[in-house]
Amino acid sequence: MKPRPRTMSELSENIYNSRMARNEPKFKLWRSAGLLLTYKCNCACEFCYYNCGPEKDGLMPVDTAISAWRSVRALAGESAKVHITGGEPFLYWERLKEILEEAGRQGLGGADLVETNGFWATNEEVVRERLGILDELGMRRLKISTDPFHQEYVDTEAARRLAQIATEMLGAGRVLVRWRKYLESPVEMSNLTVEERKDKLIAAMKDYPCRFTGRAGGELAELVASEPIESLASMNCRTDFLGAKGVHIDPFGNVFSGTCSGIIIGNVHQRPLDEIWRQFEPAQSEFVETVFNLGPCGLLDKVKKLGYRRAEVYASKCHLCTSIRQFFFDSGVEESIIGPAECYSVGIKP
Repeated sequence: MKPRPRTMSELSENIYNSRMARNEPKFKLWRSAGLLLTYKCNCACEFCYYNCGPEKDGLMPVDTAISAWRSVRALAGESAKVHITGGEPFLYWERLKEILEEAGRQGLGGADLVETNGFWATNEEVVRERLGILDELGMRRLKISTDPFHQEYVDTEAARRLAQIATEMLGAGRVLVRWRKYLESPVEMSNLTVEERKDKLIAAMKDYPCRFTGRAGGELAELVASEPIESLASMNCRTDFLGAKGVHIDPFGNVFSGTCSGIIIGNVHQRPLDEIWRQFEPAQSEFVETVFNLGPCGLLDKVKKLGYRRAEVYASKCHLCTSIRQFFFDSGVEESIIGPAECYSVGIKP
């Protein structure tokens, strides 16, 4: 009997995994890739993991998207999933469509998910036309982001219109709303005092906890910071890296593990994504090795010598990591790992 052709990679192909004993934790295969079409967004949400906003830039080339898509398929076979996000992908509708068309021509299948805040859904005819095209191009699900953070910038009626028409055209099972509670009962975010706005943001975080990286590691994290640094000392990032089942790839080809934005572990313009996975190990970078084994507290001695002044309390280890990385970026340290500028261009107080 002929052996069946291999349809996905083996864990042992990763250089780190190959050295680990059978019973030791291994790096997961990257089975999903989020393609950040752009850092540009009509919103500048306080909780944004990638620090996106109207003043940001970048637009992913079709070739970059397709190369990454092909690599995820090489790693995970038929179980591979690709979603398209940003920024706001619908600011570049034609590029979004080009990527999905090319993926179809190359037999890569449809996108598992396309994300949007729905700002563009002001015209029913346009909504129906675009959803019809996405459906034809194989998009499995549409995700609409609507919450108090987005509602500072996006008319809820547009998001509601998009959700209603999408549910009608695609079926309820193919429409995700984050979060439906706020679609049904919007939070008024205009004409608030500073204190009223803070209260609204804190209430939203209590409903749906945030990961404090990107812009979320700034003002938002400071609103709820309560952990003394000593309580974070034993928290390493080993599980975060080992357990990441996917990556995000930005418009410039930078690869981030899971949702650890701003920590560059490779670039698909220099090496295919599947090869980045095979060669990825913490020891290749002093920064990654330190947070992998010791967590962000392991960086404190180094940053203290450079002039970093730690806060009395932090919201989480991600908040501390983001604060240290912002300091590194501002100081021009670890430039091959800490980037790109789009993730750090708004200062975060250490």
